[in-house]
Amino acid sequence: MAVYFIGVDVGTASVRAGIFDQTGRLLQNATHEIKIWNPKGTKGDFYQQSSDDIWESCCKVIKEVVEGIDADSVAGIGFDATCSLVALDNEDKPITVSPTGEHEQNVIMWMDHRAVQETEVINALNHSAFQYVGGKVSIEMQLPKLLWLKRNLCDTWYQTKRFMDLPDFLTWKATNSDARSLCSVVCKWNYIVDESGCHGWPSDLFELVGLQELLENNASLIGSNIKFPGSPQGSGLTFSVAHELGLKPGTPVGTSLIDAYAGALGLFACHADAPVDQRLALICGTSTCHMLSVSQPTFVNGVWGPYADVLLPGMWLLEGGQSATGKLLDHIVETHPCYTSLKERLPSTISIAEELSRILHTMSRPTGRPVSNLTKDVHMWPDFHGNRSPLADPNVKGMICGMTLDASEENLALHYLATIQALCYGTRHIIESMRERDVEIGCLLLCGGLTKIDLFAVTMADAVGLPVVLPNKKESVLLGSAMLGACASTHFSSLNEAMIKMGGHGKTIQPNQQDRKFHDRKYRVFMKMLQDQKDYEKIMNSN
Repeated sequence: MAVYFIGVDVGTASVRAGIFDQTGRLLQNATHEIKIWNPKGTKGDFYQQSSDDIWESCCKVIKEVVEGIDADSVAGIGFDATCSLVALDNEDKPITVSPTGEHEQNVIMWMDHRAVQETEVINALNHSAFQYVGGKVSIEMQLPKLLWLKRNLCDTWYQTKRFMDLPDFLTWKATNSDARSLCSVVCKWNYIVDESGCHGWPSDLFELVGLQELLENNASLIGSNIKFPGSPQGSGLTFSVAHELGLKPGTPVGTSLIDAYAGALGLFACHADAPVDQRLALICGTSTCHMLSVSQPTFVNGVWGPYADVLLPGMWLLEGGQSATGKLLDHIVETHPCYTSLKERLPSTISIAEELSRILHTMSRPTGRPVSNLTKDVHMWPDFHGNRSPLADPNVKGMICGMTLDASEENLALHYLATIQALCYGTRHIIESMRERDVEIGCLLLCGGLTKIDLFAVTMADAVGLPVVLPNKKESVLLGSAMLGACASTHFSSLNEAMIKMGGHGKTIQPNQQDRKFHDRKYRVFMKMLQDQKDYEKIMNSN
């Protein structure tokens, strides 16, 4: 009998599901958008969602992908999601995290930046636990968000029974098991696993921050039962959930991963020339995460980790990142004066990305030089939503140099290219920070929405000077999530075996060495823009 595994991925704006066979072949997939609230008067810093809306969307896409599939052949399910914070009351119902009070809005999204002051207060402690998150707690992590809730929404704070990372919420809904993933608690909640293998909640840190009540009753509010990713959750699907999905009660559910980590799992399964511990996995969506699995704990300022056992047993994970990548590209395109007219003139069969690429090649043809050279007078610093790595500074701002009064489609194409280049130089900045700590990187593996843009992958290879591998199996995040279900089913003995059996090959893009000098010059300008911003800040803050 055929054996299938389901992967469910909750991203920033949508939920996706895919069903795979035991070789990693995708049979069918489905997508459903989810709601995002950005309350008026919050300066764009508040981003909220609904756990009910997310779960309903999960059920919808799962039912779509299992249509026509024998329930007996579905051997396991895995979930991944963004590292957003879910709040539930004493009756396990949503409780508001919004200053406007709507109880439906009970999820603080990963990209929410309301807790700037709380992040600064926590980092001022300079606690030893911070060495495992690049030296600083990020505004995207959960302690700042929790402290903000305690300070600003007292009713929510005292009425909440469970605070959960969104991936853990999904497995809880599916199985009624309150076990938390080691991935979630280590990477986003400051749970410690040190070099000796000792692990636990840093009680002194929670007391210093003023969140000591979260550790009462064996930390029942935030997690007392911690499990490795891919291990079975409870007794599998509950009867009610299985009935709704059209699956068998008890179908194994794997302990979850954060979405980027599921993407890294799927990417690491792709065969590449570089050793596993030299493959930098980039999950390129609304934001971009940079994942590197290493055999020894390595500490890099501004790069999260080293995290022990959060993805693969016996390995340490380093995570860099850029807070706005796909979102930044959309912002640059959609705020340009000619965007509306460009969109209106294009047929539905041609995307804006394809048309801008065509315009760029048309512009470069008379010059006899590569497309990349068109931006010699247009430069960008891309941190329009703060810098995650390697600066770990949410207050850094974006910059564009080379603006004119030109509002043509050609001007939009130049800004589009300059944005892609700046995002790639941001990755180069992260790689150079890792290399300063003697971390060797042999290639980049890419997945996510940005990889659908040919210009992005090619520019990445040229800008960082390393081969870029694009997996033939396009849905790396869903594949990684399905591997969690495969591992929980015991069809495979471990995640490592699931990777070997369900992984595949990819297309390698080699860097164009002839264009290296141009990118080296552009990168020097890129770093000079950062220094200029620091200088501006000093001047404006002086007496």
